[in-house]
Amino acid sequence: MQEAEIGLIGLGVMGSNLALNIAEKGHRIAVFNRTHARTETFAASAGSLRGMVVPCASIEELAAAIQPPRPVIIMVQAGQPVDEQIALLRGVLSSGDIIIDAGNANFRDTVRRFSELEGSGLTFIGMGVSGGEEGARHGPSIMVGGTPESYARVEKILTDISAKYEGEPCAAWLGTGGAGHFVKTIHNGIEYADMQMIAEIYGILRDGLGMPAKEIGAVFSGWNRGRLNSYLIEITAEVLAADDPQTGQPMVDIILDRAGQKGTGKWSVIEAQTLGVSATAIEAAVSARILSSIKTEREAAERVYGAGGGSAFAGDREAVLRDLELALLAGKIAAYAQGFAVMDAASKEFGWNLPLPTIAKIWRAGCIIRSQFLGAIAEAFAGGAVSNLLMTPAFVGMMKEAHPSLRSIVARASESGLPVPALSSALAYFDLYRQGRGTSNLIQAQRDFFGAHGFERIDAAGAHHGPWGNNKAVGD
Repeated sequence: MQEAEIGLIGLGVMGSNLALNIAEKGHRIAVFNRTHARTETFAASAGSLRGMVVPCASIEELAAAIQPPRPVIIMVQAGQPVDEQIALLRGVLSSGDIIIDAGNANFRDTVRRFSELEGSGLTFIGMGVSGGEEGARHGPSIMVGGTPESYARVEKILTDISAKYEGEPCAAWLGTGGAGHFVKTIHNGIEYADMQMIAEIYGILRDGLGMPAKEIGAVFSGWNRGRLNSYLIEITAEVLAADDPQTGQPMVDIILDRAGQKGTGKWSVIEAQTLGVSATAIEAAVSARILSSIKTEREAAERVYGAGGGSAFAGDREAVLRDLELALLAGKIAAYAQGFAVMDAASKEFGWNLPLPTIAKIWRAGCIIRSQFLGAIAEAFAGGAVSNLLMTPAFVGMMKEAHPSLRSIVARASESGLPVPALSSALAYFDLYRQGRGTSNLIQAQRDFFGAHGFERIDAAGAHHGPWGNNKAVGD
């Protein structure tokens, strides 16, 4: 009996919450999980939404329960499990049906899957979903890649379940092929940088100013009422205010300082470098997580070299706090500028024509990096061709005000031995970007000396070589 509008495979945390969101918005959904007991448990726990959920014992039953053309969302672990589900679906779906991968897929896998399904009659959507468990249940930011026709089939459902910003859905078709998953990857790269810079500011407040967790939380709470207003600042304040039920100590002080990663941060760095776009803040954030994992080695190094201190932050605390707020603002702007520059380059490379203003708009609610200035970013890109966010009038003004504070904080942290890799990388990016005459002329001379690579002259076109004689060796 074809009674569902859409199907979903994979009833883990994200899949279950997304299914309930779909049901709550008035769309009957057929669900299937590899372990049928999980499907039964989910259906039994759906409460008032039980009538909108069609539990299926097999993938054949799932296909039979959905009105054609059938859209089916896959919410399983990225990689091989997605390919396995696609293979199973190919045996039960018909021409015109749509397979939707809503996991954190590598966009290159998404491109491959599009190619593999070509000629099968089935269509494919690579869909980025941001917002975590809460977003999946009550409204995520949704980034869709695929054909306009396949998006039109599911647009009503996706816009209904998405987050809303002032009534506007935070869901959009962004382009063909892997466009949606690529944008989600860069979203996560910016998220890495944002979280790392917040952690670095926390480290200065803790180790540079000697502030306890709750006092630091109050600082972030205050910042969240101003220009730094964002989801990550908001939850940082809440995290720092929480106590451990077992010990009564601040929860954050009980958590081991080892951070994990699931691949999207690394992918964003790889793709930025492949496209030839500088994304130093994102790279530094990924590297910092990698270094955080070698806890024992770091502890041994501290015994040898000692730990950083806070002497450079002595003095007017209120002045330091103002500088920290502006430093974080400047760092965040640089990270967003890098992320949008990567997306712009990918849009040109893969022929996606990514709508950058739309991307900024659908990130204003539901997603992890939602923040107050995404509206300003959307306006900046809506104004026409933009070489870099740092060159738009609104952000020129912000950076002129904020970068001296970023410079001061990075310098003081360096003097104190407090690590700020993402903030310092953001500053270096900004300084390199605004330096009209850089130092790469020397690098080009060196490359020509040892490898005869040639260089451009400032006074003549074409490739040239220097007067190095026979002192060159082949290399680079």
